[in-house]
Amino acid sequence: MTVLCPAPLLSSRLLDAHPRVVHGFTTRKGGIARDLPEGLDLARRPDRPAGTLRANWERAARAVALDLGSDDLALIDQVHGSDVLEVEAPTGPFATAGKADAVFTTRAGILLAVRTADCVPVLLAAPCGVAAVHSGWRGTAQDVVGAAVAALAAATGDAPEDFSAAIGPCISAEAYEVGEEVVEGIRASGLPEKVFLSRRGSRWHVDLSAAVSAQLRRAGVRSVDRLGVCTHGDARCFSHRRDGPQTGRQAALIALLPPFPG
Repeated sequence: MTVLCPAPLLSSRLLDAHPRVVHGFTTRKGGIARDLPEGLDLARRPDRPAGTLRANWERAARAVALDLGSDDLALIDQVHGSDVLEVEAPTGPFATAGKADAVFTTRAGILLAVRTADCVPVLLAAPCGVAAVHSGWRGTAQDVVGAAVAALAAATGDAPEDFSAAIGPCISAEAYEVGEEVVEGIRASGLPEKVFLSRRGSRWHVDLSAAVSAQLRRAGVRSVDRLGVCTHGDARCFSHRRDGPQTGRQAALIALLPPFPG
């Protein structure tokens, strides 16, 4: 029998302090090297052996909590929009709950996950629920994180000011040179330019992490932790812009624990 060792995770100090939440952000470290030279790739690919993908998700899940596994996952088909899905049961690593870019639950023991390779992963913890959000520039332009906060607040009755949010590894402003389409899209979301936009020479640079942080605060979330890890510059991370479309995917994962007895 093969023993799967948990993968190393990055974590948020805010979510670490939450009594009913377990979470983590994977990197490319901790995968099955003999089957997958690029490490802990969590992307679904037609040529990928199913056993390898399951084993990698198993390592990621057990790193979040030893009593969680790949069968406890709830995944979504990410489409760079602003739709939010509620899940009441896990999907496992080979299915999805539907097309969306944010997922939330009020059920304990379901491990929510979004996959990224430069886009912004956001984990939300409320007193009675959790959410995971994928926010690329299109999702940021549509304020998907604001939609996720509103959906989680409506489902739980918890106030957004009682939420904690963690923004995981994503591309930095220094590495994210963009064209007018990106600038105009995010500008249309109502954020002041000084929050997300800078000019370096003749080119625009966008700070997606700062934009998403501002949107969280606009939605009423007061406690926001930005890990500050640049996927493009940090060799531990997969990066679409650095390595091309065939690069792998890391994941942001979060689950709600049952209430403490008594």
